[in-house]
Amino acid sequence: MDSSGTRRQATRAKLYEAAVTLIAEQGFSATTVDEIAERAGVAKGTVYYNFASKAELFEELLRYGVGLLTESLQRAADETAERGGSKVDALDAMIRAGLGFIDTYPAFTQLYVAELWRTNRAWQSTLLVVRQQAVAVVEEVLREGVAADELSSELDIPLTAAALVGMVLVAALDWQAFQPERTIDDVHAALSRLIQGRVAGTRP
Repeated sequence: MDSSGTRRQATRAKLYEAAVTLIAEQGFSATTVDEIAERAGVAKGTVYYNFASKAELFEELLRYGVGLLTESLQRAADETAERGGSKVDALDAMIRAGLGFIDTYPAFTQLYVAELWRTNRAWQSTLLVVRQQAVAVVEEVLREGVAADELSSELDIPLTAAALVGMVLVAALDWQAFQPERTIDDVHAALSRLIQGRVAGTRP
């Protein structure tokens, strides 16, 4: 990427960060382009140079944020495979990666989860597409686990993948809102027990 492309990417990242913080604080409708520009430390015209509208900025923000989440999940799966780990190990690593992402980008995660429940947004179709990209990474690991006889062939792969992603999102938001004294290791350990099938325990 040339220097102008790098600069534009950096500018967009600043605008994403400003927009996600403001919208998390006061909502999409109440947030103005002027406020986004001021928070990002750029001229208002810079916003419109990069995005046609506030709605387009938010739509691209969703693509950008979920793209980062998807990359972190895929990287966790790939690194586990390189170490020779099992598919369950890969799922566990992906849970950790998801928690790490949410811990790093809490405002984005809050917005993303809130937008999933809305049905009247112009960017709803985009949101569904990028959500599926993240879920598809988990689906692939589940599919490989079934093929390798590591996981039950009765597994409903699409529903299980969506449930795992949802579990991480909701558990992380609950952690940050209501149990902030816990560490990421605490939360990961609790979710890891679920994925490893150790919740029921054993009877003597």
